[in-house]
Amino acid sequence: MRPRPGADRQGVHCSIGGVVATSLGASDLREVVATYLELLRSHREVLNRLNVYPVPDGDTGTNMTLTVESVSIGLAALGEDATLEAVGQAISHGSLMGARGNSGVILSQILRGVVEEVGDAEAVDAKTLAAALARADELARQAVVHPVEGTILTIARAAARAAAPHEDDLVELVRAARDEATKALAHTPEQLPALAQAGVVDAGGSGLVLFFDALCHEVAGDALPEAPPLESVPSHVHEAASAGPLGPTYEVMFLLEGDDARIPAFREVWTGLGESIVIVGGQGLYNCHIHTDDIGGAIEASLDAGRPREIRVTNLSDQVLEERWVREATIERLPEVARPPAPATSVVAVVVGEGVGRIFYSLGVRELVAGGQSMNPATADLVKAVAATGSPEMVILPNNKNVRLVAERVGDLVDRVVRVVPTDSVIEGFAALLAYDPAATAEENAAAMTASAQKVTTGEVTRAVRDSECDLGPIHRGDWIGLGPGGVRAVADSVSGAARALIAALARPEHELVTLIEGDGSSPANTRRITDYLAEEFPHLAVEVHHGGQPLYPYYVGLE
Repeated sequence: MRPRPGADRQGVHCSIGGVVATSLGASDLREVVATYLELLRSHREVLNRLNVYPVPDGDTGTNMTLTVESVSIGLAALGEDATLEAVGQAISHGSLMGARGNSGVILSQILRGVVEEVGDAEAVDAKTLAAALARADELARQAVVHPVEGTILTIARAAARAAAPHEDDLVELVRAARDEATKALAHTPEQLPALAQAGVVDAGGSGLVLFFDALCHEVAGDALPEAPPLESVPSHVHEAASAGPLGPTYEVMFLLEGDDARIPAFREVWTGLGESIVIVGGQGLYNCHIHTDDIGGAIEASLDAGRPREIRVTNLSDQVLEERWVREATIERLPEVARPPAPATSVVAVVVGEGVGRIFYSLGVRELVAGGQSMNPATADLVKAVAATGSPEMVILPNNKNVRLVAERVGDLVDRVVRVVPTDSVIEGFAALLAYDPAATAEENAAAMTASAQKVTTGEVTRAVRDSECDLGPIHRGDWIGLGPGGVRAVADSVSGAARALIAALARPEHELVTLIEGDGSSPANTRRITDYLAEEFPHLAVEVHHGGQPLYPYYVGLE
């Protein structure tokens, strides 16, 4: 990657033939982002395993990677001759819009601080970068309602302070920042008992150190670090996290279009509603993040400040389990020899579960992307899948309401006709595909497939992770619950009991078919109990059983 012909860096040649930079231009800054993204991708699973503080919020490595991927997409839309100011604006906007989780939102503020100080300068010299790192430290701490040492904030401050004395030498500056950040990272277990108990350093701080590694590589040609083997990272960290968060149950995130003057009052209200509160942005647009048990209150509080959009609510306990499954899962792509020529309109579907993937392939889906309830696929993954279809038009099946917003971005990023069918479950996706016509346009397919998906009633069986209340009465941790339209429709002490009660609650006289998709936690004995019950109580219903292999939900249910 170094040196590059035509780079706009100003520098001098060092004795070993490389280039040492005295300042960075627009293309150099783009290279830093590209290198940083490569490092995050290669270290993602290691960072995920380190994730123990403040709570499992979607896995730090994944969140930081997705945040920088959003930046990369924004930079790709710029021309090669884009100015440093334009590159900075793309970095700031891309990280704000694409920030994921607590770590991603804080990282977006750090990146914003770096480029904000650059402004409309023609190049970034040592003095400018020192000021930029100081600004990044300042903005990051302003964003967090209750800053905690031993986190990414500590690393940002250590780097900024180390950089300050080196305003005359860019190489010395970036190396000092990296070295001090690395030292500060090693001390994070002394500042956070949760890290010491797990025997790890802070995950977000580790991800930020990689940013300084990318800077040193671009400025001084320093070698990039290789990710350590996964087995060297304590596996019990993730197992402990899988037991559920110690604090609030839900993560709430959204973009807020609002009056800047009302943000302090909004921040104050949120202080009483939860923790891990991060609110970043400015000039009328903010990215807001909180861990809370009061979902409604967290969203309603924002209405006094403006208009929330792209609201995402995640159960933190479920998130850890499902994201680990998605990371470890492999969905085998159809061999090229088995793929028919690209049709006029292809279908891309988001799925979890090897068996579910096979069913989607059998129904005509061209490309699959791994993702689910809490692990939204990156926009880049969907863009890649769309390109791989080879078709000029396509339909995307998100198969989950949390994935819809990501899917709807794709059409703006590709030079193809893209339509999204708003499927909220895999069974709705199956139903939609019954109306799929490869020879029709994406517009025609979207209309027909949406109508077909709306004909099915869906539900799912899962296990309660905490005590709560519902219209049916109390729910105790460990109970099996059936979820359907309107929320909890069944509570039982066995998985088959919950499935039977759920179907009974959803069944209508006009229904003719019940589809069961077996997932993790299902068994032949439980499936037989369910089908025997259906034969006795609903003899007019035909029953289909498929193995999906999805995590968290032993049974998906569909009635049509």
